[in-house]
Amino acid sequence: MDLKEKIDSKIFHTVGSAADALGREAYVVGGYVRDLIVGRHSKDIDFVTVGSGIELAEEVAKAMGRGAHLAVFRNYGTAQLKRGETELEFVGARRESYSRDSRNPVVEDGTLADDLARRDFTINALAVKVNADGFGEVVDNYDGVGDIERRIIRTPLDPDVTFSDDPLRMMRAIRFATQLQFDIYPETFKAICRNAGRIEIISAERIKDELFKIMASPVPSIGWKLLLDSGLLAIILPELARMKGIDVVNGRAHKDNFYHTMAVLDGVAAASDNVWLRWAALFHDIGKPVTKHFDPVRGWTFHNHNFVGSKMVKTIFRRMKFPLGADLAYVAKLVELHMRPIALVEDEVTDSAVRRLANYAEDDLADLMTLARADITSRDEARKARYLANFDLVEEKFRTIYAKDAERNRKNPVDGTEIMALFGLPQGPEVGFFAKNLKQAIKDCVIDDTREAAFAYLVELAKERGLAPLYNPQ
Repeated sequence: MDLKEKIDSKIFHTVGSAADALGREAYVVGGYVRDLIVGRHSKDIDFVTVGSGIELAEEVAKAMGRGAHLAVFRNYGTAQLKRGETELEFVGARRESYSRDSRNPVVEDGTLADDLARRDFTINALAVKVNADGFGEVVDNYDGVGDIERRIIRTPLDPDVTFSDDPLRMMRAIRFATQLQFDIYPETFKAICRNAGRIEIISAERIKDELFKIMASPVPSIGWKLLLDSGLLAIILPELARMKGIDVVNGRAHKDNFYHTMAVLDGVAAASDNVWLRWAALFHDIGKPVTKHFDPVRGWTFHNHNFVGSKMVKTIFRRMKFPLGADLAYVAKLVELHMRPIALVEDEVTDSAVRRLANYAEDDLADLMTLARADITSRDEARKARYLANFDLVEEKFRTIYAKDAERNRKNPVDGTEIMALFGLPQGPEVGFFAKNLKQAIKDCVIDDTREAAFAYLVELAKERGLAPLYNPQ
């Protein structure tokens, strides 16, 4: 493949000239080359040189002049150069060897061939020369270009060795398959299955990073299904793996909650880029395996699975090293509330019921409704259409109620001065109590927003506090 035109820009010629000045070869390698071929945008560019990557980075920094920020990591033999939004990484060609108990390799200087051989997948084992002599020449020792054309994820060397040496590569294989919508080569996938247990030496933080990249993909269910089929999911997130399967008693079965969840996740992903809403979709039924029960009359039930699931989310977040602040609270809340919109439309959609839901959901109401819509995965198209139409009605009521609230919130029909006169109260917190409760009663549609209804409400409220009006407000 001719990539000369695709790298015919100042940055690559600058690196090539710097390498020529040092008398060594330099190549752009890995993911950037892959993305050039598949047409994905990438702002991070990796360079390999046969020799010191730090020396090459220093030479490039000189050529770039002001505005180029160089960071050197001598312990790792790497350097990073930033200019604007572009980030360049420089490293010397190397070969690696691993011990059984660690994914951190023993690194030695090597040739370009050694460096490409240590890459995780053939689609990342590509190099393009940037020296003036041979500028744009592609080095493809493992048919990576062919695998890109065939849309295949495959390891350059023995996959069992590749995954045993660095088990995180199993997660990366699934992540690339999800992001690029490629297939994992059968022998490569079998090796993932054989080596799944090795993932236990990988830190939760590393696994989390790969999972978030899967979740940010256009169709995240691809990755979760591969994690399940490979055996990795049972180790990483056993609560989700337990959702797979269908139980049958007396000829009555429940749906497969894992594949239902995958449909909900993809539905949410199609509607929103909010990654935390996607996590809420993934976990919305996580409590079902724990609460599953067969009732001879009602059939399969999952009583309170939303409340149980909300508590499970907190446990999972802690174990997986996810953020424990507002993001956790948001996901746990949506998991707990995800049944509310469905329960609402199964009954009469009243103003008070809609208002209660809005008060529970607060600022996350729109996201809750997105989740609720995606949760309707019935194959009965008429039933599905009925639910979605009812959701339209609920959302219209939200808009109507918010408009009413805006009108009502402008001013109480009875002000503080009148409350003081009615009960002979001095200015202070007692007056504020009556005013606040009156405002809330009107907002919640407990009473109308007329003066007559307001005075009647205040008199009844005063009785509870042992107060009587000084005059008849009617």
